Amino acid sequence: MTVFEELKRRGLIAQMTHEDKIKDMLENEKTTFYIGFDATADSLHVGHFLQLIVIQHMQRAGHTPILLLGTGTTMVGDPTGKTDMRPMLTKEQIDYNADCFVQQMSKFVDMDNAIVEQNGDWLCELKYLEMLRDVGACFSVNKMLTAECFKSRLAVGLSFIEFNYMIMQSYDFLHLYRTHNCRMELGGDDQWSNILGGVDLVRRKEQAEVCGMTFTLLTTKEGKKMGKTENGAIWLNPEKTTPYDFFQYWRNVDDGDVINCLKLLTFVPIEEIEAMESWQGSELNKAKELLAYELTKMVHSKEDADKALEAARAVFGTGAHSENMPTTQLSTDDFTDGSINMLDLLVKTGLAPSKAEARRLVQQGGISIDDVKVSDPMITFPVSEFDANHKIIKKGKKVFHKVTL
Repeated sequence: MTVFEELKRRGLIAQMTHEDKIKDMLENEKTTFYIGFDATADSLHVGHFLQLIVIQHMQRAGHTPILLLGTGTTMVGDPTGKTDMRPMLTKEQIDYNADCFVQQMSKFVDMDNAIVEQNGDWLCELKYLEMLRDVGACFSVNKMLTAECFKSRLAVGLSFIEFNYMIMQSYDFLHLYRTHNCRMELGGDDQWSNILGGVDLVRRKEQAEVCGMTFTLLTTKEGKKMGKTENGAIWLNPEKTTPYDFFQYWRNVDDGDVINCLKLLTFVPIEEIEAMESWQGSELNKAKELLAYELTKMVHSKEDADKALEAARAVFGTGAHSENMPTTQLSTDDFTDGSINMLDLLVKTGLAPSKAEARRLVQQGGISIDDVKVSDPMITFPVSEFDANHKIIKKGKKVFHKVTL
């Protein structure tokens, strides 16, 4: 199976500018392509991970990726998918984030056969009037305003700095074509308008045909973006999202999403995944466990995946505790007059971000301790109850946390 067939069969491809041309390039040539990563945080998240999976598919077929770190574009901020303007980061913050990205990417990408670039190296050196004269005439404001990334912001306000983002991303493609003969840009489907801008700019300035391809966004069957929890994004950095929490996120995906996630995010043979499409009920729990294990192994390690699997089976299978489940160790400073109350305990363990949220969880019947439902948010626990034992707090149906002294 060719890489083009693999990507299509797994449902990774969303849109293409020239399907026949792209198919020929991927099946009969060695192509240099690029994917951009704006350095907006100090860690990649699961949305980025889908892009890294695509890069791995492409590299295995002999194609060369350019990992473009948006040290220039991040200074402007992509308005795509945002109702408000992104926070303005300093150059030092952006450079630090970009370095973190490269370190994480090296775990998934064959860096010996990849090109790493930072678009700040050329975008920050451009002179404004010269750039306007060079590429400004290639962009129609009327056409730009029809792009989804801009339309969604017009009602609440689109700043002029953000309006330049499409031009900057398009200029990236032109620069990479000129310097690396890069002939394809890949990105999430929400980048379609920006990718079309780059394809058109290369055609106008270089009279060359280049291609763009977007891949499927990681969403639930209802169309909501995956990789978000009440505590925020699911990060690839274990200090921001622990391997256990990472495992549990995928173990708890909806029945209707697990097969699609296996196709998009893992290298489990597509034939095996397609055989699971008829699974129902408890069989899907096996698929969820496979999904969680494979992703945790790739993102973290086999050891972390084994520990998370053992902990999940112990807790969900028998209700027992596991040494590998999330644990908070209390100190004597956490107790007042020899006791700790329910609200403080939930905030201390991170199961609630605030006392108000902790109170709501208890009042709505969402908290159990040692399999006993807690109904009083003001209940207290003396330090003696922790001296020789632990307590297992259960939040909802799927979140377990051990507390020790």
